[in-house]
Amino acid sequence: MKITMIGHSTVLLETGTTNILADPYFRTSGFGAYARITSPFKTAQEMLFVDLVLVSHGHWDHCDYEFIRLLAAKTLVIAPKGLVSTLRRNGSAVVSGMGAWEEKRFGDVKVTAVPASHIVPTQGYVVEADGKTAYFAGDTYYRAFHKEIGKRFQLDVALIPVSTYRIPMTMGERGALKAVKDLSPKIVIPIHLGIRPILPVMRTKESPERFRQSVKISGLETEVMILREGEHLTI
Repeated sequence: MKITMIGHSTVLLETGTTNILADPYFRTSGFGAYARITSPFKTAQEMLFVDLVLVSHGHWDHCDYEFIRLLAAKTLVIAPKGLVSTLRRNGSAVVSGMGAWEEKRFGDVKVTAVPASHIVPTQGYVVEADGKTAYFAGDTYYRAFHKEIGKRFQLDVALIPVSTYRIPMTMGERGALKAVKDLSPKIVIPIHLGIRPILPVMRTKESPERFRQSVKISGLETEVMILREGEHLTI
C-alpha cells in the first residue's frame, strides 16, 4: 500500500488493484476565515483516475463538489448516509452510504466505516488491502471509540488530524496523543495541516513537529511521519 499526501487531508491510497482518494479538496484558496497554506500536489483533473473516493463529511475542505462533478460515472463515492442525497445532487452518479462499523468490499479492498466526532455528521474509514491496514480519521475529536478502533484493528498506519489553531474543529496535540495511545499504530501521519486562520491571534504554537516530539517523549513505539504535499510512504 502506497500513501501519498495530496494536501491538507486529501490522501491517495494505492493498493495492488485500487486507487482510493480520501477527502478531496483541490481549491488553491481557503474559505471565510481560513487561508490555504500551500496548493495541492495534484489538480482535480489529474486525480480523475481514482477508482474509489472516501468522504468523511461535507465541509468545504474535505468534500470538493467540483471534483465530484468531474468524476466518471463508474467511480464509486463512499460517504456517511446523511450526505448521500447531497452528493447525488452535486453530480455523483454512484454513491454508497455507510454507517459506523459497516463493512464493504471492493475487489480485494475492504473498507470499514468507523465512528468520528465533529460539529457535523462525520465518520472515519479503515482500509484493508495488500495485507496492510490504514485508518483515515477525517475530522474528529479524541473520543472513547478510538480505543475500540485500536482493539478491532491492528493498524499499520493512522492518518489523524492535528489541529494547530484556536477553536479547533479536530484534535489538537493533546487529543491526537491520546488517540495514538489508544490506536497503537505502527506509523501515524498527521493530516489537516493545509489551512490556517487568516488572523494570527487564532493560531497556536502547536505543530506536527511538536506532536512528533510529544509522541517520542511519551515513550510510544509509534513513528510519526510528516508527509508534505507530494511526499509518499509505502507500507
